[in-house]
Amino acid sequence: MAIAAGVAVAPERGAWSFDLVNVSRSLAALTSALVHPAGLQSAVETAHHQTFILRTLAVVFLTLASAPLFLAFHGAPSPAETAIFSFCLAPIGAVMLVSKTGRLDLGRLICVLCLIGLSTTLAMTTTVGLSCAVAWLIVAQTESLLSLNTRLILGTAAACLAVFAGLAVLGHWSPLVPPSSGANAGLLTGLALVFAAINVLSFAALSAMRRGADDERNNRLASIAETIDDVVVSYDADGTADFVSPACERRFGLPAHGLVGRGLFEHIHVADRPLFLKAIADAAHGDQTVTVALRLRGALPAGGTGHATDQSFFWIEMRARRLTRPGSKPGVMSLLRDVSGIRQVVSDLEAARLSAEAASQTRDQFLANMSHELRTPLNAIIGFSEMLGDPLLRPNDPAKQQEYAGIIHQSGQHLLSVVNSILDMSKLQSGTFSIIPEHFDVAPLIDSCCEIVTLKAQEGHVEIVQSYRQAIEPMVGDRRACKQILINLLSNAVKFTPKNGRVTISARPEGNSLLICVSDTGIGIGAADLARLGDPFFQAKSSLDRPFEGTGLGLSVVRGLVGLHGGTISIESELDHGTSVSIRLPLDCRHANPAATTAKIETIARRRRPERPFPQQNDQMVKKIA
Repeated sequence: MAIAAGVAVAPERGAWSFDLVNVSRSLAALTSALVHPAGLQSAVETAHHQTFILRTLAVVFLTLASAPLFLAFHGAPSPAETAIFSFCLAPIGAVMLVSKTGRLDLGRLICVLCLIGLSTTLAMTTTVGLSCAVAWLIVAQTESLLSLNTRLILGTAAACLAVFAGLAVLGHWSPLVPPSSGANAGLLTGLALVFAAINVLSFAALSAMRRGADDERNNRLASIAETIDDVVVSYDADGTADFVSPACERRFGLPAHGLVGRGLFEHIHVADRPLFLKAIADAAHGDQTVTVALRLRGALPAGGTGHATDQSFFWIEMRARRLTRPGSKPGVMSLLRDVSGIRQVVSDLEAARLSAEAASQTRDQFLANMSHELRTPLNAIIGFSEMLGDPLLRPNDPAKQQEYAGIIHQSGQHLLSVVNSILDMSKLQSGTFSIIPEHFDVAPLIDSCCEIVTLKAQEGHVEIVQSYRQAIEPMVGDRRACKQILINLLSNAVKFTPKNGRVTISARPEGNSLLICVSDTGIGIGAADLARLGDPFFQAKSSLDRPFEGTGLGLSVVRGLVGLHGGTISIESELDHGTSVSIRLPLDCRHANPAATTAKIETIARRRRPERPFPQQNDQMVKKIA
């Protein structure tokens, strides 16, 4: 019999447990369905919404379930009892509001007001007494605690104290408050205490869940901050760094603890500190991400090469945004990214762009100059050769024929000079121009160069003054290149010197170098043009803005040839007061370090040097060529 009974009972127990599981699942599904999408952002928020909905529905369900029993044993309710039932059923509206809008704090406020109204009605219209009303006020206070909202908690406390004080005064002085009855008061007080205990347990559970979620989130953020290569920094409401990720040590060689507080601010470049503070302030008081570029002093060499110094500054990009912290004032979170390499790439691209623009401009200048420098002599050669070759056009006068032949010869020489200049410039820029060192005397070389430009100087009524010793120490260099240097300088000086002007060439040894100076009393060079001297195809203009013939390659070729010898160039000039070009060449170019391609030109915008820049010595020769 016992076994049969046990067998009979066992299925019933299983059925009960199965029903309880189904009921719990149904309740979980119901509460989950009633949660607004705003309450599904995190597990903690979902727990808050589900707990509120489940407790409130339970209270409403118990109130509805007790109504038939109340009517059966008590009869029709009085107005006060109807009000009490209404306060117990009113939270169903709070559940609907939270489910539709997700405003949980507003739903809790409705429940708190219902509990305060319930306690006031119990004290004013029933015989439960002041102690029972106080118990339900405590329930209202515990209900506000579940919100974790400081304003709602403080507001509920103030309202409960005000209601308690009013009930105490009315209960002592006014006959409106009925005397208490022990039986009903004890039952309702016990229910209030049970409700309050449930709220306290719920509050403890939700607080523990929130702390656990905060710890998990902080650990996750710390793990992310340690994993990413950029430096994560958080600031408090005053802009002081309170957290720096460990990435700062491997990126900038700075320990994280050294940047906490004012450490980060002190490592920012002094000129960038106002920008840093403004970015933090803008991020703290706005809703947008603030991005700025700053310089940060690190303990590692900037760019990853060399040795670390106090001036090893990294370019960093700081992206700062407002950080909302529960229970505290908002702060700022920023991400520091090393962009030194990117800025270097951008700088290189900008330099490449400028170089391309300069090359394009040089090409345009080349085409513009060559169209004139090549067409003019070619037209002369073609025109006069056709005239000499055509019996009908050829003049009978032999002198005229000789004149035409001379023009053809001069035009051919000019074309050869232009082509040679272009070829020399091309070789210099490509690095294929090689010099052949040899011993030679300087004075005879200068004499021969002066003789070459003598005819042009006489045609322009320009005087050439040679002021140097004949016994100058011989030098070792490329004789042809040095001759080309001198011819180009003398030709430019004669070309830009007006009628009755003077060109002076001086030379003397200085230590292991030979200093040659070519001065003129010509039109001079303006300060704006001095910076561009030596650029291919560039020609300075006179005060009257009158262009001169030529390709603009003379000084460029001189610059390259001087650089191949390891020499330097210095130019002093002032508009309308002449120009002085000084070239310093090593006496033995075999022991000099040649420049990469061209020599650096030092320019000074002032009055030219004296025509005799070197003191005259006993054996110095001064020769004037009219």
